[in-house]
Amino acid sequence: MQLPEFTWLFLIGTASFTISGYLIGAKKQFDLLGVVILALLTAIGGGMIRDVLVAQLPRVFLDNGPFLTIFLTLGLAWLVRLHRLNVGLLNKIFIVADSIGLVAFSIAGAQVAMSMGVNLFGVCVLAFVTAVGGGLVRDMLVNDVPFILHEDFYGTVSILVALAFYFSQSAGFTAAGWVWLLFAAGLALRLFAHWRELKLPKVMDDVAR
Repeated sequence: MQLPEFTWLFLIGTASFTISGYLIGAKKQFDLLGVVILALLTAIGGGMIRDVLVAQLPRVFLDNGPFLTIFLTLGLAWLVRLHRLNVGLLNKIFIVADSIGLVAFSIAGAQVAMSMGVNLFGVCVLAFVTAVGGGLVRDMLVNDVPFILHEDFYGTVSILVALAFYFSQSAGFTAAGWVWLLFAAGLALRLFAHWRELKLPKVMDDVAR
């Protein structure tokens, strides 16, 4: 059963990835339909890939919530003319929105995986796919290098959040407060990593030595 906190996290992630898709579409000067398609795929792409992997009918085919969230978010973004803000502020909004979506979908994906009884590896894989799948589709569509390939602490955050969720749930920390605490901690880690430009060691660095 989908608990309220996970429903909210799913909708928060959907809205956040909608914003990131909207901003990329506006930056690339797509027309209205192009922006809508990009926002849709960013918001629902990861969840659809996950559901296909586990041979389930995608949630977006059964639940109207994601589409209502996407179109309400797009409408609000258009009304406030979000795309007309200065470039520096837009970049900050994009990073925050994309980070919120990453962490929210990592937790939501991990919850779906645990509800299916998969092992730790399965939890990490399904959380990771849910979190990064939409952004991967978005970046490939606009011919950009996917975030996950050049932002070292992007995919890493998703895996760390999935691990923390798995072990906390297994230890009995299932209260809603723990879920929101994990969300806040994951978001703080992602934003801190971006601010400090944290990077994983590169294989070529060792080879060069």
